[in-house]
Amino acid sequence: MDQRVSLVTLGVGDLARAEAFYTALGWQRGNDEQDVVFFQCGGMVVALWDRGSLAEDSVVTDGGGWGGVTLALNVGSPAEVDAVLDEARAAGARIGRTGARTEWGGYSGVFLDPDGHPWEVAHNPFWTVTDDGRTLLRQP
Repeated sequence: MDQRVSLVTLGVGDLARAEAFYTALGWQRGNDEQDVVFFQCGGMVVALWDRGSLAEDSVVTDGGGWGGVTLALNVGSPAEVDAVLDEARAAGARIGRTGARTEWGGYSGVFLDPDGHPWEVAHNPFWTVTDDGRTLLRQP
C-alpha cells in the first residue's frame, strides 16, 4: 500500500450547512452531485457526506461521538494560525482552543466545524510548508 491519503470524508448532519461553512472559508466545490460535496485540497480530496450514509458505507456503528480523528492545517507562521482561526470563527466555527505556544515548540489552536469535526491549525517551526501548500516533515 502506498504511504499516502487521497480522500478524507467527513460525516455531516446537514449537508447544505456543512457546504456553506466550508464555502465561507473560501473552499470551492469540485462536483455537481447533490448527495456529496467534494473539495480539491492540494493533492487530496475532502468530501462531505451524510453521516448515516457514511457509517453504513464504512460498515461501522455511529455512536454519535467524536471518532478519534482530528484534521489539521499547517501554516507558515503563528500569525497565520491566528488569521485562520479568525476566518473560521467568522464562518461559524466554534473555537475550541485559541492560538498559543505549544509544549513541543510550535504554535497552534483548534476550531470545530458545525458538525463538531476538530481542525488543528498549527505552525511547526521544524517542518516546512511549501509555496504550493505541501507540508514536509523536514526543513529543506
